[in-house]
Amino acid sequence: MRALRTDWEDQLLRDNDLLRAIADKVGGPFHIMFPEQIADNIRGFQKVFADKGVTGLIRYGKKANKAACAVTACAQTDAGVDVSSVGELKAALAGGVLGENLMVTGPAKSHELLELAAHHGAVIAIDHLDEISHLAQRERADDASSPTRIVLRVLPPESNSRFGMTNHEIAVALEKIDNESVQLNGFSFHLPGYDPAPRAELAHNLIDRCLRAREQGHPASVISIGGGFSVGYVSKDDWSEFSTNYSRLWFHGDRGPTLDSYYPYHCETPGPDMLRAILEHNDLEHRLRMEQIHLVIEPGRALLAGAGSTVFQVQGRKTRQAHDFPYDILTVNGTSLSLSEQWFESEFLPDPVLWPLSIESAAAVPTCVGGATCLESDMLSRRRIPLGRRAETGDLLMYLNTAGYQMDSNESAFHELQTPPKVVVWRTEGNKLTYRFDDSTS
Repeated sequence: MRALRTDWEDQLLRDNDLLRAIADKVGGPFHIMFPEQIADNIRGFQKVFADKGVTGLIRYGKKANKAACAVTACAQTDAGVDVSSVGELKAALAGGVLGENLMVTGPAKSHELLELAAHHGAVIAIDHLDEISHLAQRERADDASSPTRIVLRVLPPESNSRFGMTNHEIAVALEKIDNESVQLNGFSFHLPGYDPAPRAELAHNLIDRCLRAREQGHPASVISIGGGFSVGYVSKDDWSEFSTNYSRLWFHGDRGPTLDSYYPYHCETPGPDMLRAILEHNDLEHRLRMEQIHLVIEPGRALLAGAGSTVFQVQGRKTRQAHDFPYDILTVNGTSLSLSEQWFESEFLPDPVLWPLSIESAAAVPTCVGGATCLESDMLSRRRIPLGRRAETGDLLMYLNTAGYQMDSNESAFHELQTPPKVVVWRTEGNKLTYRFDDSTS
């Protein structure tokens, strides 16, 4: 399961000094962010919209990573941010994103969040009827000159999600909206999975809702189809071989997750290609143009694809026996809380890279990776990964492509271990890599 590498990751791994310099400076595990890749990913989505002649708005799903440099990359490339808390909203504004380019989502939002969003002109995705009442009262109290822009979040058909509004709730909402204090911009939804077809079909449904809302006097011209744009982590051949021959006996203690619990680490239509497939399904692009509907997308993982890695230092090694062959167990100077997939009854599958790079041995060394806590379950890689050589104390282990959701959604200072800081890496004019600490790192 060799991880696909970007050019900047290859350059970093070939650098004889930079990784060690950062490791010595931090004195613990750390995350690396490369915001130029985020900007490139945003431009990839923008190109699809331009190619299709569709007015598209990109709102980065901030929950995918707390790094301040990700927000700055959005501000520099005319992308907005999708936020769900007061803290996220303030961080987006501090990063240079205009309030009008914010999408505020989440269930039954706090009054503070609604007030702040309305004040800065953000679009608010309504998930609860009481939110409309509060916004209407708030605007009347402030005697504001322009209404608060909202979209109504629709509960997908046959879904048991706790998010979204039923058809009855949508009908009640349409009656409550007066377009003077609160203005209906359109509708939104979020779907699980990574199939383009259901998203396109539900987008057609939202266009129909916009047209009916217009007949009722609402200026509905926006639909948001959320995120869920897939990311490719490994090659097609590696994923096929893994899936076909999968065995739970590959894991320490023969305790691997079930195959269906994994993220699909290879996909045929990643990121912008998935957006293209959505627009082409049932001629959605033509309808959007014809009805003058703006399409909002809220990628998180897909905007972070290839934009970050996570580095641990090896603290120790022991050897164990399983099924008549030996394998190593490493202990690193961090925890699996910094690779969030391990805490969702799954495992982050792409193989880490052992650094310094060196000539690989004749035979691969099966290796598991454990964290520095006293928990038996604290395993960064329970799978016996075939490292090219035996790891030594002081070596670095770099997990690639971890920026999307892996880095910080579950991190804590358990055992009073330090939380890994984020390090921003960029190329100088001489094409050398240098670094600084991210503004989100205290």
